[in-house]
Amino acid sequence: MLADAGVTITLASPAGGAAPVDPGSVKPAGQNDPATERFLADAALQQAVAHTVKLAEVDSTRHDAVFFPGGHGTMWDLPGHPDVTRAVERAWAAGKFVGSVCHGAAGLVSARRPDGQPLVAGLRVNSFTDAEERAVGLDGVVPFLLETRLRDLGGRFESGPAWQPYAVRDGQLVTGQNPQSSHRVAKQLLQALGR
Repeated sequence: MLADAGVTITLASPAGGAAPVDPGSVKPAGQNDPATERFLADAALQQAVAHTVKLAEVDSTRHDAVFFPGGHGTMWDLPGHPDVTRAVERAWAAGKFVGSVCHGAAGLVSARRPDGQPLVAGLRVNSFTDAEERAVGLDGVVPFLLETRLRDLGGRFESGPAWQPYAVRDGQLVTGQNPQSSHRVAKQLLQALGR
């Protein structure tokens, strides 16, 4: 949706290079939703995923938004990573949008606003819910439950029913609940960007 709307996208990752894809996120060809099938068939996009920019080399203040897609790997890769935290904090302080879908909200948990408060404190936010994590049987595998962490950080967590599309925007923050929410969170981000 973002590319179709003419948004210029820079794919970046903490280490740069090939971005790992959560194997649980992709089914065999022909069994995914249309957007995923299109993603898998797009040679240019696959090339970009295989050659991401190292996040330390990205100046997030020169972008309109910083957005984190999901996948369980984000729960280990993003929290506490200094380049992730710096990208979010600099973008936020510059008045840019910060967004995520599903487990991508793990990229928000270490960030602080200029006043020292957690980024999500007092803001409406959502992510993959604790109930959804329990339903997939990974609540004892992930390093923490994301909904619980966002609440502990002072976020005003909102969610819809499990596995249903849900997204919320609170000022600069745009977050979506689960893979089914990708379309909705992209739409809200585009609206925030004035597209």
